[in-house]
Amino acid sequence: MTADPELLLDASDVAKSFGAVVALRSASLAVRPGEVHALMGANGAGKSTLVKILTGSVRPDRGRIAIRGHERTVHSPGEARRNGLVSVYQEPALIPDLDIRANLRLTHTPIDGFRHWINELGLARLDLSRHARELPLASLRVIDLARALSIEPDVLMLDEITAALPANLTERVLEVIGRQKGGDRCIVFISHRLIEIAAVCDRATVLREGATVGVVDVTRGSEEQIVELMLGQPVQGIAAAVRDAASAAPTDAPSRLEARGLGHGTKLVDASFRLGAGEVLGVVALEGQGQDELFDILAGAVRPSGGELLVDGRPVSFGHPADAIRAGLVYIAADRAEALLMQRSVRENIALPYTARLPGWGLIDRASERERIDRAVTRLQIDARAGNEVRRLSGGNQQKVTIARWVAGGVRTLLCFDPTRGIDIRTKNQIYQLLRELAAAGASVLLYTSELKEVQLACDRAIVIFGGRVIAELDAVDADEPALLRAAYNLRAGAQIPEAIAAKAVEATLARGDAPGPPPAAVAADAPADPVGEEGAAR
Repeated sequence: MTADPELLLDASDVAKSFGAVVALRSASLAVRPGEVHALMGANGAGKSTLVKILTGSVRPDRGRIAIRGHERTVHSPGEARRNGLVSVYQEPALIPDLDIRANLRLTHTPIDGFRHWINELGLARLDLSRHARELPLASLRVIDLARALSIEPDVLMLDEITAALPANLTERVLEVIGRQKGGDRCIVFISHRLIEIAAVCDRATVLREGATVGVVDVTRGSEEQIVELMLGQPVQGIAAAVRDAASAAPTDAPSRLEARGLGHGTKLVDASFRLGAGEVLGVVALEGQGQDELFDILAGAVRPSGGELLVDGRPVSFGHPADAIRAGLVYIAADRAEALLMQRSVRENIALPYTARLPGWGLIDRASERERIDRAVTRLQIDARAGNEVRRLSGGNQQKVTIARWVAGGVRTLLCFDPTRGIDIRTKNQIYQLLRELAAAGASVLLYTSELKEVQLACDRAIVIFGGRVIAELDAVDADEPALLRAAYNLRAGAQIPEAIAAKAVEATLARGDAPGPPPAAVAADAPADPVGEEGAAR
């Protein structure tokens, strides 16, 4: 078959299996020069596998790849780079124990080009002598992007680049991507946020179950068509079950978790809130406002420098995460790799807490263990086609496994830190519904989310953290995106949020079943000029 010389990248009939698991059946992707092209699909549809094949990290079983009309066989990321294909993957590609300058030297990154792009992306004060392990995830993602842009590839592939970014850095990234249009290069953009697709993309290729099922021109109103292609069914009412389950917790419910003036260094200054039994409490904050430190304290990873923590009305002090778990507080991280044994089976991962609670040495009741695990797998609809190894599961199914391990043994309080980051619409709604069901059964959930629409969809109330303090509390009915953004930016009552930020925040995803309203027209006089916070203040 002759390659189309007018296409910058032309991949067709790409297939890949990992043992019995078929990751790609027949995937195609055709990208023109000068366009930003979305690659979309539910978790497990094969997007990341296709990107890894195109950039030489994984070899396909079948398929053809052509670049600028010439067929290529790409055996390694280095060969892909020489052919003009570069990817920014979901996980940072930096060596933690090396400083940023050394990491740049390893990839022969032009330092002047890197400095230009890191400034454009909002991290102008980045200190190149800092070790990668010292920087937060959002900064590492931006560094990866600046490094890739400085290489000036023909095809830049961005796999969920904005998933770990706060609103202010997301805005910078989308602006930079938008300015790349119209030249002789192209960008392949993967995101589950439809508002981002609508903002920067020209066309979208949709994968479902390892095959390309459609190519859509991204225009006003195309979101519904894209989601229906992703799911293989109409989307009306997709989140109705979640909304129906989101009845407010009783106001007189006993306190399950209470923080009184918690502090940690200069990041967390005075965090006070109350979480009732049977309640889902949302936490909203820009990056670097103290939410990381708050969850670390609650999960027992660090000790507070001040304040008091109460569980079921009794003061507690945690010296280790095991202490928090014994007190009924379990942590669900955004980064699944932190929580899972990737080389072990789904069953072993879910059984870990159950095994740890055994009173001593002796035989494990395998029948009881299997029954609990099977119930959790069924309840969370975990796709375990990959058999034994968790690393073979999609990101959404991996996150379900981290939740299932606590559901299997019974849970009292879930500490969820952005648990739906980088997860498709269908899986997000399954997790929302599970959180509501757990709350209805008496469990309590503290939910930090970077997607503001999740608050009204899944929470009873929300607190907003700014500068290490809880500065606002809103009932879910009042916690729409504009109200949350005003509070997150600490704007005075009645002030309007910056238009560009509002437009990015009011997502047009059909998970909520309504269309976004117009963003506020004016920019607040007292809006922060550089709302990057600690994330952008890496000197």
